[in-house]
Amino acid sequence: MADTSILRATVTRIDGGITAPLGFTSAALHCGIKAKPGALDLTIVAAERRASAAGLFTTNLAQAAPVLLSKRHLQQTTGLARAIVVNSGCANACTGSQGLADAETMAREAAAAIGCAVEDVLVASTGVIGVNLPMGKVASGIRSAGTQLARGRGSDTARALMTTDPFPKEDAVRVETAGGAFSIGGTAKGSGMIEPNMATMIGLLTTDAQVPPAILRRALEESARDTFNAITVDGECSTNDTLFAMASGASGVAIDEDSYPALLEGLLAVSRRLAVDIVRGGEGATKVIRVTVQDARSSDDARRIARTIANSPLVKTAVHGADPNWGRIVAAAGRSGVQFDIDRATVHVGGVRLFENGLPHDDAAPRAAEHMQGTDVDIHVHLGTGGGVEATIWTCDLSAEYVRINGEYRT
Repeated sequence: MADTSILRATVTRIDGGITAPLGFTSAALHCGIKAKPGALDLTIVAAERRASAAGLFTTNLAQAAPVLLSKRHLQQTTGLARAIVVNSGCANACTGSQGLADAETMAREAAAAIGCAVEDVLVASTGVIGVNLPMGKVASGIRSAGTQLARGRGSDTARALMTTDPFPKEDAVRVETAGGAFSIGGTAKGSGMIEPNMATMIGLLTTDAQVPPAILRRALEESARDTFNAITVDGECSTNDTLFAMASGASGVAIDEDSYPALLEGLLAVSRRLAVDIVRGGEGATKVIRVTVQDARSSDDARRIARTIANSPLVKTAVHGADPNWGRIVAAAGRSGVQFDIDRATVHVGGVRLFENGLPHDDAAPRAAEHMQGTDVDIHVHLGTGGGVEATIWTCDLSAEYVRINGEYRT
């Protein structure tokens, strides 16, 4: 029988972000993509030696050049990489053959800067669609960043990813098990065009655990399912959505089937913090909404109903106005396409019962409205099917500021 002691892990938050794990350095600078002087718009995250790597990408059929290139490189190396280079302010999407050539140049310059093969470099871009990169500035910036790589600069990388994000997002944890301790760090960006169905617009995760590429890929998929894949700001899937993970092995702690749960627990802790921060920083957002659907017949059913509610403009605007309009919640659940009996369903907002067994409880509305005045709003829908399965999706309210931001995005 396998030793189950290593399955028990203690997860503690630590400082350092993306370079908290051993074996990773980063650098970030302003290369001139963003118009604002000094605004960080380029970053490199590098491993000291070739590391296990995995990536999840947008399901949008209009995929940006860096997405296509990074997919190719991961296939060529069978899940290995040395560096990730990211620019913000320009998505390099819908830019044709020139865009792909520019992404290849970014990889080539980063490879030369750190001394590795071109296919060992992964590339990501975020920003305005349909605009070519100023490659003279980008190439020069990559060369400069390559000379500045160091630990302790994770916060700069977090800021360099930002576009319309109101604040940078980073996190790190230390995972202690009977087999030793390892760290996981991460950073992400995303504020609009967020319903990725894979990850967020850009997410970077690192660990100093020793993880085979196949296990790292599995853990990334599994952790993203209930974190980065469980958020939505506006129901829009970007051309550039990318989530990368790299494992340096520098801690000496090897991950196998027995210790896999500890790796997953750490990835979930970092990914959930980053994912919820993306929602909290959604364009024009003033509230985070947690939609939990309970007693579904399957995980897919629970997620489908929760996502339909979370993406409803009527629900999101009601939350913005602190209006406990349970009818909008029930209507969204009913149009999700998932079968359930409305006469057995229950809706709570902030723990306040507003609808039960086909009948309203409007006398409780003032207490629910008081809860909705806060910055964190909980919506619970119990389907009453007897299935016993639940899922949670995080979203934010929909405000006039969201309309203003996106109405002026290019102008």
